[in-house]
Parts: sequence; structure tokens; C-alpha cells
Amino acid sequence: MSLQWYPGHMTKGRRELTALMPSQDVVIEVLDARLPAASSNPLIAEIRRDKPCIKVLTKSDLADPEVTRAWIEYFQAGNVKAIASTTARPADTRKRVMQLCAGMALHRGVDKKVRALIAGCPNVGKSTLINTLVGRNVAKTGDKPAVTKDQQLLTLPNGMSLVDTPGLMWPKIEDEQGAFRLAFAGSIPSTAIDYLQIGMFGANYLLHRYPELVLTRFKFAQLPRDAETLLFEIGKRRGGLRAGGTVDLHKAAEHLVNDFRSGIIGAISLEAPPR
Repeated sequence: MSLQWYPGHMTKGRRELTALMPSQDVVIEVLDARLPAASSNPLIAEIRRDKPCIKVLTKSDLADPEVTRAWIEYFQAGNVKAIASTTARPADTRKRVMQLCAGMALHRGVDKKVRALIAGCPNVGKSTLINTLVGRNVAKTGDKPAVTKDQQLLTLPNGMSLVDTPGLMWPKIEDEQGAFRLAFAGSIPSTAIDYLQIGMFGANYLLHRYPELVLTRFKFAQLPRDAETLLFEIGKRRGGLRAGGTVDLHKAAEHLVNDFRSGIIGAISLEAPPR
């Protein structure tokens, strides 16, 4: 699956990001903890170059904690730091990010405030993180990707300046597995994906990687043998049964996708770091 989804405001966002980068001290890159590699935009790395970077893995309460710890260790190198973030401890996240920014911008001196730029793919939790850092609701949040479309300059409690940029997707996602992960997690609008195709991907992944969670969530006596059977059984249990005994697999796929995105199935990571 090769996805092409690149609204016009993202072209504008890329230009703005390129123009802003030289004036910033630190880049805060927001990643979805469930898929840190797939949600890491190569355009941001290309524009950032060697500028100090803090990778914030949001939604970590929805991700497999053991895998998240492995990702944080994997990302730590040179002028790159990584932390996990949840909405449960906003004060801790705010304090940690501000401390890291100050430590990575020592060239500014003690009398000048740090300038940070925050960037990431759509729907990775960037707006929620911004509200956490500022300490009040200043950025729109929502379940749909690409909520933020305009740049804004914000000031944090310690005086640090923060530039919020629109969620930036790259023009064409060539990595098929990465595209499926992004779609399953919700970083791509529903209008651009086939729910059944994404549901089949998710069902297959969950059966192989998190079988116990599948058994518990859907109260199966035994694990379904394959992805289609799993969707069939979900459809039967969730109002997808049609006349004649057929099951609406598309509706079943929607249920599975929504259950995963909400965390109802359990703490799940869609990828692990390279060994």
C-alpha cells in the first residue's frame, strides 16, 4: 500500500518549517509511542539536520511499556534525547521537556530565553502536548488528523518560546507496513483509507503479537485462526450479522480499529526498534 495524502496546507507547513529552523535552538519532535518509526517524518529530520532534538513519545499509556523503554534507549544519541509522555502527569512532562530544552541550548547563555520549535505528523498528540507545556488550552485537539493548520508562537511558564507548526505528513509514504501502521493508529483521515484493508492488517498483527489481549477483549474460548476469522467473530458479536448469516466485515473492521485507537484492547505497540 503506497499512500498519497498531502493537503495544500502541508506544502505551506513545510516551507514555514524550513524558514523557521535556523532561528530555533531546539526541535521538539512529537511521535506516537505506539509507532515511533512510522510516525517519524523524514522531512523533519532532513530540515532539522544536526540541530538538538527532543523526541517526545506521546500516548505512551496506550503503548506496550517494555517496547516504549526500548525505543527511548534506541533514540538517545548525541544531541538527541527521548522521553515518554502521557496526559496523566502533565507537570512531570512540562518540567522534563523544559529542563531538556535548557540543557540542549546552553549556547544561548543564561540571559536569553530558549527558542523551541514543535513538529510532528498529524494526530500524534502534538496539540495535547502543547497544552501540557503551556499549562492551559491554547491548541485545538481532536481525533481527526491535521487539526492544526496555522503556525502560532507561544510562551511557556519559564519564558521559553515555542513555535507550533501544523502537523506535517510527507508527500508519499512508500513503506507499506509504515503506511498501514499510520492508518491503523489514525494519522491518516478515514476518507483516505480502506477500513477493511486496515482492519485486516490490524487483526493479523494483533493475532501474532498480542494474542492474549485478543482473547481477553473479545472473550474467545480459543484464538481465531486468521485475520478474516477474527473480523468475522467480531462482526457477529458487535451487530454486524446480516440476514442469511453473513457478516459485515467492513463494520467489524471499524470496530477493531476504534477499539485499538481508544486503548480498549490493551497497551499495544505496532513496532519495535531495530536490534
